[in-house]
Amino acid sequence: MTQTANFTRTATMRAPGSCGELAQGMVDGDYFLVSCPIDMHSTATVTLTPGDGRVDAPPDAPKSQQAVKLTLAHFGHDDVDARLRLSSQLPRGKGMASSTADVSAAIATTAAALGAENDLSPTTIGEIALQVEPSDSIMLPGIAALDHKRGNIAETLGEPPAMRVVALDFGGVVDTLAFNGVNREGVLKRMQPECEEALSLIRRGICKGSAAEIGAGATLSAIANQRLLYKPQLDAALRLAREVGAVGVNAAHSGTMLGMLFDDDELAENAVSRAWETLFGIHRIYNRRIVSGGVIPVETYNRPEEATLWRR
Repeated sequence: MTQTANFTRTATMRAPGSCGELAQGMVDGDYFLVSCPIDMHSTATVTLTPGDGRVDAPPDAPKSQQAVKLTLAHFGHDDVDARLRLSSQLPRGKGMASSTADVSAAIATTAAALGAENDLSPTTIGEIALQVEPSDSIMLPGIAALDHKRGNIAETLGEPPAMRVVALDFGGVVDTLAFNGVNREGVLKRMQPECEEALSLIRRGICKGSAAEIGAGATLSAIANQRLLYKPQLDAALRLAREVGAVGVNAAHSGTMLGMLFDDDELAENAVSRAWETLFGIHRIYNRRIVSGGVIPVETYNRPEEATLWRR
């Protein structure tokens, strides 16, 4: 490829965050997680200009900066400079996939700015993201299972039924990179029966459009995960969930968040009020829709006189 002399090309993409996971664990020697994508997003904008491979990024976004570099390398381009800008609705260190959303949006946006978005599948976004750090499955369409450490599993289970999650923030943060760096295979292998059942319930619930089965699988996984990352508020959240008509609870398996899952908007709204009244130590509550995963364009700008970025 030869570069067209003088161009500027900018693209903007966004990726959803997640209220923890619907399930996480290990099955048949493979790690897996099933994210709970929600309608809160990270947005990345990348501007490309002629250069020698430099990537300018916010000082607090080294992972996303690395993601842009890896994407340029993936497409064989060391002849452009990139400027990355990020904005996010997602709090950090809570288990809401803030880092994965930033990284996934940065990867997809870089490809779009190169004019190569059609050559970048969701699975490839996941593969590049996993070179940066263990990742959630929010870059995959629908509700998806991903081997968040090695990438051996990347499977879309289907579209979510109409559901909401009332996400409960009790404060505190978890360094997910450090957490995922600890070898817990022994405990996870002992948890395999619960992991398999949770995944089976969620898979069946998505196939049937049954929020109740999805909630049952998520609850099972949240309770099992107490052996790995104990949440003292889980019992209280379970009691409240039963009282307010939730179909189940879920957890950020390597974060601090808990969620109550609903198939009814009014019940979810009532649960917000009840949570403020009854749950000790609550810091913040988010009442969000569960959505399909996937990185989508926000807008793409091309200067008309420089519409062709690359010429073969």
